[in-house]
Amino acid sequence: MKFVVALLLAAASLPVHAQSQWALVRSSLTWHIVHPVHTAEGTSHDARGKGVCGNGSCDFLIAVPLNTFKSGDANRDLHMLEIVRGAQYPMVVVRTQLPQSELNQPTVQANLTIQFAGQTVQYKDVPFQRTQQGNDVEIKGTIPATCTDFRITPPSFLMMPIQNGIPVSVDLTWQPAQ
Repeated sequence: MKFVVALLLAAASLPVHAQSQWALVRSSLTWHIVHPVHTAEGTSHDARGKGVCGNGSCDFLIAVPLNTFKSGDANRDLHMLEIVRGAQYPMVVVRTQLPQSELNQPTVQANLTIQFAGQTVQYKDVPFQRTQQGNDVEIKGTIPATCTDFRITPPSFLMMPIQNGIPVSVDLTWQPAQ
């Protein structure tokens, strides 16, 4: 009996790691391309995401349909979907796991795993700026994506390809989930 009481007291003294959940409430993701004669960008506000934190670690998942990126040029948008094999791989999925302590830092260093155009690529230590206003936590930064990372042949215009870099600007607002 003493052993059972001692075991219960020991268990009661262990730290309790509260689990928290986060919901993505606003998003803006913008790809940027540079061509020798022009630049272009396409933006989506239709990302969905969730985060779960517990035991000192957080897992976040963000997904956005490719057909929601709009550049203002319907032909360009259709060509983009064709180039990145959007019919076969219609979603961009981003995952990250980071220490829970990072959530309170002004700069969050994230390791990202991105599934896009049938490829999975990892980016290490991507910096994002974190600001908080009330319950809203805003995360802003740029993912340094390239065409070659995802085995995409850079599209051409006037027989000249775009630059390899296709950085994606990220602006996400998260709130604690109810």
